[in-house]
Amino acid sequence: MIYSTPELSDHDETVLDEVHDMRRVLADVLRTPRRWTGGLRRTMLARAILGSNSIEGYVVAEDDAAAALDGEEPLSADDRTFAEIRGYRQALGYVLQTAGDPHFRFDTSVIRSMHYMMLSHDLGKSPGQYRKGPIYVHDERTDERVYEGADADHVPHLMEELTEDLRSDVTASPLVKAAMAHLNLVMIHPFRDGNGRMARALQTLVLSRRAIVEPAFSSIEEWLGSNTEDYYRVLAVTGRGRWNPEGSAHLWVSFNLRAHHMQAQTVARRFEEASGIWSELDAIVAENRLPERVTDLLYEAVLGYRIRRSGYVKLADVEDRTASRDLASLVEQGLLEARGERRGRHYVAGPTLVTVRERVHAQRKPISDPYPAMPVVLATEAANTTGSGERL
Repeated sequence: MIYSTPELSDHDETVLDEVHDMRRVLADVLRTPRRWTGGLRRTMLARAILGSNSIEGYVVAEDDAAAALDGEEPLSADDRTFAEIRGYRQALGYVLQTAGDPHFRFDTSVIRSMHYMMLSHDLGKSPGQYRKGPIYVHDERTDERVYEGADADHVPHLMEELTEDLRSDVTASPLVKAAMAHLNLVMIHPFRDGNGRMARALQTLVLSRRAIVEPAFSSIEEWLGSNTEDYYRVLAVTGRGRWNPEGSAHLWVSFNLRAHHMQAQTVARRFEEASGIWSELDAIVAENRLPERVTDLLYEAVLGYRIRRSGYVKLADVEDRTASRDLASLVEQGLLEARGERRGRHYVAGPTLVTVRERVHAQRKPISDPYPAMPVVLATEAANTTGSGERL
Protein backbone atom coordinates (compact mmCIF):
# COMPACT_ATOMS: atom_id res chain seq x y z
CA MET A 1 0.00 0.00 0.00
CA ILE A 2 1.22 3.50 -0.87
CA TYR A 3 -0.13 6.95 0.02
CA SER A 4 -3.47 7.52 -1.70
CA THR A 5 -4.60 10.71 -3.38
CA PRO A 6 -6.70 12.78 -0.96
CA GLU A 7 -9.98 14.46 -1.79
CA LEU A 8 -9.43 18.11 -2.64
CA SER A 9 -11.23 20.89 -0.80
CA ASP A 10 -13.24 23.53 -2.66
CA HIS A 11 -10.35 25.96 -2.20
CA ASP A 12 -7.89 23.40 -3.59
CA GLU A 13 -10.10 22.98 -6.65
CA THR A 14 -10.23 26.75 -7.17
CA VAL A 15 -6.44 27.05 -6.92
CA LEU A 16 -6.00 24.09 -9.27
CA ASP A 17 -8.30 25.68 -11.86
CA GLU A 18 -6.34 28.94 -11.62
CA VAL A 19 -3.05 27.11 -12.18
CA HIS A 20 -4.45 25.32 -15.23
CA ASP A 21 -5.72 28.65 -16.60
CA MET A 22 -2.26 30.22 -16.18
CA ARG A 23 -0.63 27.22 -17.85
CA ARG A 24 -3.02 27.39 -20.79
CA VAL A 25 -2.23 31.07 -21.29
CA LEU A 26 1.48 30.26 -21.16
CA ALA A 27 1.06 27.44 -23.68
CA ASP A 28 -0.66 29.88 -26.05
CA VAL A 29 2.20 32.36 -25.61
CA LEU A 30 4.80 29.67 -26.33
CA ARG A 31 3.15 28.85 -29.67
CA THR A 32 4.30 32.22 -31.01
CA PRO A 33 8.06 32.03 -31.70
CA ARG A 34 10.12 34.71 -30.00
CA ARG A 35 13.88 35.18 -30.20
CA TRP A 36 14.22 35.24 -26.42
CA THR A 37 12.15 32.14 -25.55
CA GLY A 38 15.17 29.83 -25.89
CA GLY A 39 17.22 31.92 -23.49
CA LEU A 40 14.38 32.03 -20.99
CA ARG A 41 13.93 28.26 -21.25
CA ARG A 42 17.62 27.75 -20.54
CA THR A 43 17.57 29.97 -17.45
CA MET A 44 14.42 28.24 -16.16
CA LEU A 45 16.14 24.85 -16.43
CA ALA A 46 19.25 26.21 -14.70
CA ARG A 47 17.09 27.48 -11.85
CA ALA A 48 15.35 24.10 -11.55
CA ILE A 49 18.72 22.33 -11.27
CA LEU A 50 19.95 24.90 -8.79
CA GLY A 51 16.77 24.74 -6.70
CA SER A 52 16.56 20.98 -6.34
CA ASN A 53 20.24 20.55 -5.52
CA SER A 54 20.38 23.47 -3.08
CA ILE A 55 17.85 21.62 -0.89
CA GLU A 56 20.49 18.93 -0.39
CA GLY A 57 23.25 21.46 0.31
CA TYR A 58 24.81 21.40 -3.17
CA VAL A 59 24.78 25.13 -3.85
CA VAL A 60 26.26 26.71 -6.97
CA ALA A 61 25.84 30.00 -8.77
CA GLU A 62 23.04 30.07 -11.33
CA ASP A 63 25.46 30.55 -14.20
CA ASP A 64 27.39 27.45 -13.09
CA ALA A 65 24.11 25.49 -13.24
CA ALA A 66 23.67 26.87 -16.77
CA ALA A 67 27.25 25.77 -17.54
CA ALA A 68 26.23 22.21 -16.64
CA LEU A 69 23.43 22.45 -19.21
CA ASP A 70 25.98 23.49 -21.85
CA GLY A 71 28.61 20.91 -20.94
CA GLU A 72 30.92 23.69 -19.74
CA GLU A 73 33.14 23.71 -16.66
CA PRO A 74 32.08 25.86 -13.69
CA LEU A 75 33.66 29.15 -12.78
CA SER A 76 33.38 28.78 -9.01
CA ALA A 77 31.79 25.44 -7.95
CA ASP A 78 34.09 22.81 -6.41
CA ASP A 79 34.54 19.45 -8.14
CA ARG A 80 32.35 17.43 -5.76
CA THR A 81 29.45 19.86 -5.89
CA PHE A 82 29.62 20.21 -9.65
CA ALA A 83 29.65 16.42 -10.06
CA GLU A 84 26.29 16.37 -8.27
CA ILE A 85 25.01 19.19 -10.48
CA ARG A 86 26.14 17.42 -13.64
CA GLY A 87 24.48 14.19 -12.50
CA TYR A 88 21.21 15.95 -11.90
CA ARG A 89 21.48 17.71 -15.25
CA GLN A 90 21.88 14.30 -16.91
CA ALA A 91 18.72 12.96 -15.26
CA LEU A 92 16.83 16.13 -16.16
CA GLY A 93 18.02 15.77 -19.74
CA TYR A 94 16.39 12.34 -19.80
CA VAL A 95 13.15 13.90 -18.54
CA LEU A 96 13.25 16.47 -21.35
CA GLN A 97 13.90 13.80 -23.98
CA THR A 98 11.00 11.59 -22.86
CA ALA A 99 8.46 14.42 -22.59
CA GLY A 100 7.00 13.78 -26.03
CA ASP A 101 8.00 10.14 -26.55
CA PRO A 102 4.85 8.19 -27.55
CA HIS A 103 6.52 4.90 -26.64
CA PHE A 104 7.50 5.89 -23.10
CA ARG A 105 6.19 3.69 -20.28
CA PHE A 106 6.51 4.24 -16.56
CA ASP A 107 8.18 1.32 -14.83
CA THR A 108 10.73 0.78 -12.09
CA SER A 109 13.61 0.53 -14.56
CA VAL A 110 12.95 4.16 -15.58
CA ILE A 111 13.29 5.34 -11.98
CA ARG A 112 16.35 3.19 -11.30
CA SER A 113 17.98 4.39 -14.54
CA MET A 114 17.37 8.02 -13.61
CA HIS A 115 18.93 7.36 -10.22
CA TYR A 116 21.99 5.89 -11.93
CA MET A 117 22.29 8.93 -14.21
CA MET A 118 22.10 11.18 -11.19
CA LEU A 119 24.69 9.40 -9.02
CA SER A 120 26.89 7.41 -11.41
CA HIS A 121 29.82 9.66 -10.49
CA ASP A 122 29.86 8.01 -7.03
CA LEU A 123 29.51 4.23 -7.26
CA GLY A 124 29.79 4.03 -3.47
CA LYS A 125 26.20 5.31 -3.31
CA SER A 126 24.89 2.26 -5.23
CA PRO A 127 23.37 4.24 -8.10
CA GLY A 128 20.42 2.50 -9.72
CA GLN A 129 20.08 -0.09 -6.94
CA TYR A 130 17.54 -0.32 -4.16
CA ARG A 131 18.92 -0.24 -0.65
CA LYS A 132 19.29 -3.60 1.11
CA GLY A 133 18.81 -2.49 4.70
CA PRO A 134 16.98 0.02 6.86
CA ILE A 135 17.42 3.72 6.28
CA TYR A 136 17.08 6.58 8.74
CA VAL A 137 17.03 10.32 8.23
CA HIS A 138 18.69 12.48 10.85
CA ASP A 139 18.11 16.10 11.77
CA GLU A 140 21.53 17.61 11.06
CA ARG A 141 21.06 20.22 13.78
CA THR A 142 20.41 17.74 16.61
CA ASP A 143 21.69 14.44 15.12
CA GLU A 144 18.29 13.06 16.10
CA ARG A 145 16.70 10.26 14.07
CA VAL A 146 13.59 11.81 12.55
CA TYR A 147 12.37 9.44 9.85
CA GLU A 148 12.55 5.75 9.00
CA GLY A 149 11.89 4.62 5.43
CA ALA A 150 9.82 1.62 4.44
CA ASP A 151 11.17 -1.84 5.23
CA ALA A 152 13.85 -2.74 2.68
CA ASP A 153 12.12 -6.06 1.89
CA HIS A 154 9.01 -4.13 0.88
CA VAL A 155 10.76 -1.57 -1.33
CA PRO A 156 10.63 -3.51 -4.66
CA HIS A 157 6.91 -4.21 -4.27
CA LEU A 158 6.13 -0.64 -3.21
CA MET A 159 8.03 0.77 -6.18
CA GLU A 160 6.11 -1.55 -8.51
CA GLU A 161 2.89 -0.28 -6.94
CA LEU A 162 4.03 3.32 -7.44
CA THR A 163 4.82 2.85 -11.14
CA GLU A 164 1.61 0.92 -11.67
CA ASP A 165 -0.26 3.90 -10.26
CA LEU A 166 1.65 6.20 -12.62
CA ARG A 167 0.54 4.06 -15.56
CA SER A 168 -3.11 4.17 -14.53
CA ASP A 169 -5.64 6.25 -16.42
CA VAL A 170 -7.05 7.88 -13.31
CA THR A 171 -8.44 11.29 -14.18
CA ALA A 172 -6.61 13.12 -11.38
CA SER A 173 -4.95 16.37 -12.41
CA PRO A 174 -1.34 15.93 -13.58
CA LEU A 175 -0.30 18.37 -10.85
CA VAL A 176 -1.88 16.19 -8.15
CA LYS A 177 -0.60 12.94 -9.65
CA ALA A 178 2.93 14.33 -9.86
CA ALA A 179 2.75 15.54 -6.25
CA MET A 180 1.71 12.07 -5.08
CA ALA A 181 4.55 10.45 -7.06
CA HIS A 182 6.99 12.81 -5.30
CA LEU A 183 5.53 12.03 -1.88
CA ASN A 184 5.48 8.27 -2.29
CA LEU A 185 9.03 8.00 -3.56
CA VAL A 186 10.50 10.23 -0.87
CA MET A 187 8.56 8.39 1.86
CA ILE A 188 9.49 4.91 0.59
CA HIS A 189 13.10 6.13 0.47
CA PRO A 190 14.14 3.30 -1.86
CA PHE A 191 17.79 4.30 -2.35
CA ARG A 192 20.79 4.75 -0.08
CA ASP A 193 21.21 8.34 -1.24
CA GLY A 194 19.58 10.87 -3.53
CA ASN A 195 15.97 10.11 -2.60
CA GLY A 196 14.90 13.76 -2.35
CA ARG A 197 16.38 14.74 -5.69
CA MET A 198 14.95 11.62 -7.32
CA ALA A 199 11.49 12.42 -5.94
CA ARG A 200 11.63 15.95 -7.33
CA ALA A 201 12.93 14.73 -10.70
CA LEU A 202 10.14 12.13 -10.81
CA GLN A 203 7.58 14.85 -10.13
CA THR A 204 8.95 16.85 -13.08
CA LEU A 205 8.87 13.71 -15.25
CA VAL A 206 5.20 13.06 -14.44
CA LEU A 207 4.41 16.70 -15.23
CA SER A 208 6.33 16.50 -18.51
CA ARG A 209 4.24 13.55 -19.61
CA ARG A 210 0.84 14.99 -18.78
CA ALA A 211 1.10 18.75 -18.21
CA ILE A 212 0.00 21.50 -20.55
CA VAL A 213 3.37 23.15 -21.04
CA GLU A 214 6.90 21.80 -21.36
CA PRO A 215 9.00 20.81 -18.30
CA ALA A 216 11.12 23.96 -18.23
CA PHE A 217 8.02 26.02 -17.53
CA SER A 218 5.99 23.56 -15.40
CA SER A 219 8.55 22.32 -12.85
CA ILE A 220 8.33 23.61 -9.25
CA GLU A 221 11.89 22.58 -8.33
CA GLU A 222 13.03 26.21 -8.32
CA TRP A 223 10.20 27.19 -5.96
CA LEU A 224 10.94 24.30 -3.61
CA GLY A 225 14.58 25.34 -3.47
CA SER A 226 13.53 28.86 -2.49
CA ASN A 227 11.12 27.59 0.18
CA THR A 228 13.20 24.81 1.68
CA GLU A 229 12.12 25.23 5.28
CA ASP A 230 8.42 24.90 4.50
CA TYR A 231 9.24 21.94 2.24
CA TYR A 232 10.95 20.18 5.15
CA ARG A 233 8.05 21.01 7.41
CA VAL A 234 5.30 19.65 5.19
CA LEU A 235 7.22 16.40 4.68
CA ALA A 236 7.71 16.08 8.43
CA VAL A 237 4.05 16.74 9.17
CA THR A 238 2.93 14.28 6.48
CA GLY A 239 5.44 11.53 7.29
CA ARG A 240 5.15 11.63 11.09
CA GLY A 241 8.54 9.99 11.52
CA ARG A 242 8.08 6.71 9.67
CA TRP A 243 6.60 5.03 6.61
CA ASN A 244 2.90 5.49 7.25
CA PRO A 245 0.83 5.33 4.02
CA GLU A 246 -2.42 5.32 6.00
CA GLY A 247 -1.77 8.97 6.88
CA SER A 248 -3.38 11.91 5.10
CA ALA A 249 -1.59 13.54 2.18
CA HIS A 250 -4.00 16.48 1.94
CA LEU A 251 -1.66 19.13 3.37
CA TRP A 252 1.08 17.89 1.07
CA VAL A 253 -1.11 18.24 -2.02
CA SER A 254 -2.27 21.72 -0.99
CA PHE A 255 1.38 22.67 -0.46
CA ASN A 256 2.17 21.56 -4.01
CA LEU A 257 -0.79 23.45 -5.47
CA ARG A 258 0.49 26.54 -3.68
CA ALA A 259 3.93 25.97 -5.22
CA HIS A 260 2.50 25.55 -8.71
CA HIS A 261 0.35 28.67 -8.40
CA MET A 262 3.21 30.86 -7.23
CA GLN A 263 5.69 29.38 -9.72
CA ALA A 264 3.22 29.93 -12.57
CA GLN A 265 2.97 33.58 -11.56
CA THR A 266 6.77 33.76 -11.51
CA VAL A 267 7.03 32.29 -15.01
CA ALA A 268 4.43 34.73 -16.36
CA ARG A 269 6.33 37.61 -14.78
CA ARG A 270 9.58 36.41 -16.34
CA PHE A 271 8.01 36.31 -19.79
CA GLU A 272 6.93 39.90 -19.39
CA GLU A 273 10.34 40.91 -18.06
CA ALA A 274 12.21 39.06 -20.82
CA SER A 275 10.14 40.85 -23.45
CA GLY A 276 10.97 44.21 -21.89
CA ILE A 277 14.67 43.42 -21.50
CA TRP A 278 14.98 42.32 -25.12
CA SER A 279 13.27 45.49 -26.34
CA GLU A 280 15.83 47.56 -24.44
CA LEU A 281 18.70 45.41 -25.66
CA ASP A 282 17.56 45.70 -29.28
CA ALA A 283 17.71 49.49 -28.90
CA ILE A 284 21.17 49.31 -27.30
CA VAL A 285 22.48 46.99 -30.04
CA ALA A 286 21.11 49.24 -32.78
CA GLU A 287 22.43 52.41 -31.15
CA ASN A 288 25.92 50.96 -30.82
CA ARG A 289 25.83 49.33 -34.28
CA LEU A 290 26.51 45.90 -32.85
CA PRO A 291 25.73 42.56 -34.54
CA GLU A 292 22.38 41.09 -33.46
CA ARG A 293 24.12 37.90 -32.31
CA VAL A 294 25.37 39.62 -29.15
CA THR A 295 21.82 40.18 -27.83
CA ASP A 296 21.58 36.70 -26.26
CA LEU A 297 24.87 37.30 -24.49
CA LEU A 298 23.77 40.71 -23.22
CA TYR A 299 20.51 39.20 -21.95
CA GLU A 300 22.43 36.73 -19.80
CA ALA A 301 24.64 39.53 -18.50
CA VAL A 302 21.52 41.50 -17.48
CA LEU A 303 20.39 38.41 -15.51
CA GLY A 304 23.69 38.49 -13.63
CA TYR A 305 25.45 35.64 -15.42
CA ARG A 306 29.20 35.64 -15.86
CA ILE A 307 29.95 35.44 -19.58
CA ARG A 308 32.77 33.26 -20.93
CA ARG A 309 34.18 33.28 -24.42
CA SER A 310 33.72 29.51 -24.79
CA GLY A 311 30.08 29.81 -23.78
CA TYR A 312 29.50 32.65 -26.23
CA VAL A 313 31.07 30.59 -29.03
CA LYS A 314 28.42 27.90 -28.43
CA LEU A 315 25.58 30.35 -27.82
CA ALA A 316 26.12 32.36 -31.00
CA ASP A 317 27.69 29.56 -33.09
CA VAL A 318 30.67 31.70 -34.06
CA GLU A 319 34.40 31.13 -34.37
CA ASP A 320 36.78 31.91 -31.50
CA ARG A 321 38.21 34.96 -33.29
CA THR A 322 34.75 36.40 -33.87
CA ALA A 323 33.81 35.82 -30.23
CA SER A 324 36.97 37.53 -29.01
CA ARG A 325 36.34 40.51 -31.29
CA ASP A 326 32.72 40.83 -30.16
CA LEU A 327 33.63 40.66 -26.47
CA ALA A 328 36.40 43.24 -26.88
CA SER A 329 33.95 45.58 -28.61
CA LEU A 330 31.36 45.15 -25.82
CA VAL A 331 34.01 45.95 -23.20
CA GLU A 332 35.20 48.98 -25.16
CA GLN A 333 31.65 50.34 -25.28
CA GLY A 334 31.12 49.76 -21.57
CA LEU A 335 28.39 47.15 -21.93
CA LEU A 336 30.56 44.44 -20.36
CA GLU A 337 33.42 44.51 -17.88
CA ALA A 338 36.25 41.96 -17.92
CA ARG A 339 37.14 39.98 -14.82
CA GLY A 340 39.88 37.45 -14.04
CA GLU A 341 42.75 36.14 -16.08
CA ARG A 342 43.41 33.21 -18.42
CA ARG A 343 41.09 30.25 -17.72
CA GLY A 344 39.16 32.30 -15.17
CA ARG A 345 38.59 35.14 -17.61
CA HIS A 346 34.94 36.16 -17.80
CA TYR A 347 32.73 39.19 -18.33
CA VAL A 348 29.97 40.80 -16.29
CA ALA A 349 27.35 43.46 -16.96
CA GLY A 350 28.61 47.01 -17.34
CA PRO A 351 26.81 50.08 -15.95
CA THR A 352 24.27 50.30 -18.79
CA LEU A 353 23.15 46.69 -18.36
CA VAL A 354 23.13 47.00 -14.56
CA THR A 355 20.73 49.93 -14.98
CA VAL A 356 18.47 47.75 -17.15
CA ARG A 357 18.51 45.05 -14.48
CA GLU A 358 17.70 47.50 -11.68
CA ARG A 359 14.84 49.02 -13.66
CA VAL A 360 13.32 45.58 -14.31
CA HIS A 361 13.57 44.64 -10.63
CA ALA A 362 12.02 47.94 -9.56
CA GLN A 363 9.00 47.32 -11.81
CA ARG A 364 8.58 43.68 -10.74
CA LYS A 365 5.03 42.71 -9.83
CA PRO A 366 4.47 40.98 -6.46
CA ILE A 367 3.50 37.31 -6.29
CA SER A 368 0.22 36.53 -4.52
CA ASP A 369 -0.08 33.56 -2.16
CA PRO A 370 -3.19 31.40 -2.74
CA TYR A 371 -2.77 29.86 0.72
CA PRO A 372 -1.63 32.84 2.85
CA ALA A 373 -2.18 30.97 6.13
CA MET A 374 -0.12 27.92 5.14
CA PRO A 375 3.29 29.05 6.50
CA VAL A 376 1.77 29.50 9.95
CA VAL A 377 -0.06 26.18 9.73
CA LEU A 378 3.13 24.39 8.73
CA ALA A 379 5.19 25.99 11.50
CA THR A 380 2.54 25.09 14.10
CA GLU A 381 2.11 21.52 12.89
CA ALA A 382 5.86 20.98 12.55
CA ALA A 383 6.46 22.21 16.10
CA ASN A 384 4.33 19.31 17.29
CA THR A 385 6.01 16.78 15.01
CA THR A 386 9.36 15.14 15.76
CA GLY A 387 11.94 16.11 13.15
CA SER A 388 10.55 19.28 11.65
CA GLY A 389 13.89 20.00 9.99
CA GLU A 390 14.84 16.73 8.36
CA ARG A 391 15.90 16.31 4.77
CA LEU A 392 13.88 13.43 3.40
